[in-house]
Amino acid sequence: MPTIHASDQVNRRQALQQLAAGAVGAAGACSAALGQDEQPAAAGKGGKTGGVFVERQGNGAEIWQVTTEERPHSNIYCEVPYCSEDSRHLVYERRGEDRDNRTDFVAVELGTWQERVLDSSLGMAGCAITPDGMFYYLERSGETQQLLRAKLPDGKPEPVHQFAEAPWTWSFGTVSPDHRYYVRGKRLDDKWKLFGILLVDLQTGEETLIDQDPYTFNAHPQFDLGGGRQVMVQHNRGGGFDSQGQNYRSTGPEGATLYVVSVPDGKRTELQVGKPYTSPVTGHEAWIGQTGEMLLSVSASGDYAPEQGNLLGVRPGAAARVVAKGYKFNHVGVSRCGRLFSADDYQGTFKVVIGSTQTGKSAVVCESLTQPTNAQNTHAHPYLTPDLKWVVFNSNRSGFPHVYAARVPEGRVDELLRS
Repeated sequence: MPTIHASDQVNRRQALQQLAAGAVGAAGACSAALGQDEQPAAAGKGGKTGGVFVERQGNGAEIWQVTTEERPHSNIYCEVPYCSEDSRHLVYERRGEDRDNRTDFVAVELGTWQERVLDSSLGMAGCAITPDGMFYYLERSGETQQLLRAKLPDGKPEPVHQFAEAPWTWSFGTVSPDHRYYVRGKRLDDKWKLFGILLVDLQTGEETLIDQDPYTFNAHPQFDLGGGRQVMVQHNRGGGFDSQGQNYRSTGPEGATLYVVSVPDGKRTELQVGKPYTSPVTGHEAWIGQTGEMLLSVSASGDYAPEQGNLLGVRPGAAARVVAKGYKFNHVGVSRCGRLFSADDYQGTFKVVIGSTQTGKSAVVCESLTQPTNAQNTHAHPYLTPDLKWVVFNSNRSGFPHVYAARVPEGRVDELLRS
């Protein structure tokens, strides 16, 4: 059974350099012009060019190795696409040189593979991206900690909030679609026994603790993409830390579940997933566009074995539904438009799968050929670019973990969406 993964702990700021401007808006790409001719990629300015062609698989999928240096890096995570609004750039993280801000965020132009460092940060913890390509991240300066943002691909870093204290964060941050609110996790005591959900009003600067619990240490908070006033929270029931802050158990026998917290009042609504409703939640989940429904994977066992379906959709007040069957789904992501999901088949060659969130049809884009270890950057974590033309994933198929991008075969998306 897949474990519930804590977000990576890879924790100076440099000027954000300009990237190539994009031409196609994500809204049109996702909702209408699936069959349009692809825009030629513009060359990036400065930086270096990476990207190595790996192979063309039998189904027509072209696989490129995006990163080439043998230093720790990953595609950040799969729940949402870490891409510019026009889909021409992605952002990955790698280990940097700065002692305080040890993570570099690197932007890459898909197709030309031109790349450059955007900025340095505390790490993936606390970072977030909005549908319009506004990238948020944390920076440490001495004893203070601040939140910055930059619009991809050509925005400049802009400080938006300095925290009253430097709250410990494990999982990612999240920002409401209107950019009003930012949410992150926070440890509330020195004994590692109580954790909270911190809400920051980016207009007023007010910080509010809207939820607290012994088991939200890996909260993975995510704002809904519709109204933007509900935050999904991962609840690792029964998990815990020792007094030195070592996570000795991800969950107890009751397993993980999910709930939502309303903003700004903090009202909690439980969801009908995890025990006793389903097998335990794996810890991988995402909102399905603006539908108000969430996609998640559960332990692929019993009534939720692969042939029965362990990829579920759930919304507040309703029982979960099976979205797709046939694979041992683990890490999941959802396209910006909400019509397609991405996932890895957590067995065998660890296939990268995409499918329709409505029809249940699914198809393999490629085999990731990764061999997962405890290191998060060996887990495929696939996500679709907003224009639905690429799937970005991690793999150690070369013997070292790298970021890869597979071009989705021509016509595949249309096939999946066709009733």
